[in-house]
Amino acid sequence: MNLGRVTGTLVASRKEPLLDGLAMLVVRQLDETGEPKGGYVIAVDSVGAGVGEVVLYASGSSARQTAVTKDKPCDAVIMAIVDQWDVDGDTMYVK
Repeated sequence: MNLGRVTGTLVASRKEPLLDGLAMLVVRQLDETGEPKGGYVIAVDSVGAGVGEVVLYASGSSARQTAVTKDKPCDAVIMAIVDQWDVDGDTMYVK
């Protein structure tokens, strides 16, 4: 699992039919302090996340193990909206 912030949305009017009805969001990976790290991924949203929210996402074969993405051709899925995280006793983020 990776920590990320939703930075945008993606709309594709023509796509693989197995992806019909799935919302796709642009996610920027974050480090443990909440700073941007690495690049962006396009992830299927399985939990109703919105732009600006901090999320947990999985990529690779793990992305196809949610009820929403099972047997779908996706490589990343948002599977949780983060309410808070702490590192070494310090609160890094509170929604």
